[in-house]
Amino acid sequence: MKNACFIPGFFLFALVCLSNSSDTGTRPYSQGGYSPVLMKLSDLERSVFYQHGDRDLVNPGKILVKGSLIFINERYKGVHIVDNTNPQQPLKVGFVYAPGCLDMAAKDRILYLDNAVDLVAFDLADHRVAKRLRDVFPPPTAPDNFAYYLPREEDMIVVEWKKNP
Repeated sequence: MKNACFIPGFFLFALVCLSNSSDTGTRPYSQGGYSPVLMKLSDLERSVFYQHGDRDLVNPGKILVKGSLIFINERYKGVHIVDNTNPQQPLKVGFVYAPGCLDMAAKDRILYLDNAVDLVAFDLADHRVAKRLRDVFPPPTAPDNFAYYLPREEDMIVVEWKKNP
């Protein structure tokens, strides 16, 4: 009879100890390794644009080759466009700003990219947003894949994560 009480008591004790753990999988962002950069949703709508010319490559991500063009993702910032017609002298021709951008694809003259939570079709010939699909993706997660508690207003969205000092 003692064992019958001991086993449920042990499981109850273990459950209480685990539920009182100080690390629940979420942290206030100010206590973690990264802090979010937030943007108003209304600003996100107007944030994708083209800049002609060279720009330094600081935090490269994925690379895509389409014909004579090379697209290099600048993590959370946008996409570098490089003309590789002459592979001995590739030429940086422009940059598509897209806050929250981590991925891209291309078909014909359209560059598809994520703009935080939105999917954007960017026309490479006209240098403008051809179409935007809202709320297609979840917000970008922190680079350490930890779930941070983000106290924020409804009209704000995470577009980047910065490493805390």
